[in-house]
Amino acid sequence: MGARLRTETHDQHRSTESRTFIVRLMKGELSLADYTRYLAQMAWVYEALESRTPSESDFAIYDVRLNRLAEIESDLVALGAADWRSSHPALPSTQRYADRLRELVATDSPRYVAHHYTRYLGDLSGGQAISRLVARHYAATDEQLAFYRFDGIENHVHFKREYREQLDALPLSEEESAAVVEEALAAFEFNGALFDELQTPAVAA
Repeated sequence: MGARLRTETHDQHRSTESRTFIVRLMKGELSLADYTRYLAQMAWVYEALESRTPSESDFAIYDVRLNRLAEIESDLVALGAADWRSSHPALPSTQRYADRLRELVATDSPRYVAHHYTRYLGDLSGGQAISRLVARHYAATDEQLAFYRFDGIENHVHFKREYREQLDALPLSEEESAAVVEEALAAFEFNGALFDELQTPAVAA
């Protein structure tokens, strides 16, 4: 499952990473305020992603050490956006993304795995580079970058390897596996749409 996800979402993944907003943000062409706007939208996404109530039958990949909402909210406080719900309401693209996540949570669909994979493995991988670049370009402090720190996970490389092994061991049928891949492609499309919408007010920056 892990190898299939990486292979079949490769092009969509690269397309999403090359959206203008995220490229400009990582090049230092925007501002800490633009990063705050992005992070506030992520708060809506992770709130929906983490609205799932854990159960004893959960797959091993659903590790609570991955949860990010509390860290995102801590960062937003440090960034002066403690009132993110009112100061940064969900953009239409964010709302569609969050609505889809809540739909999958409500039905306990295997497709939820796709979003778990694309978000958290991304945070453990590319998210680390984002953290360094935001600190370098916009002088973000450690207390503004808790999102990317997984204090409960000592070795990221080891954890990611175990995660992928557990992903490969999931008891999914061929039909379910295909649905997870399809949903992972959709996850990157949701992210790409969000980046595109964030770019609109950033154009004048």
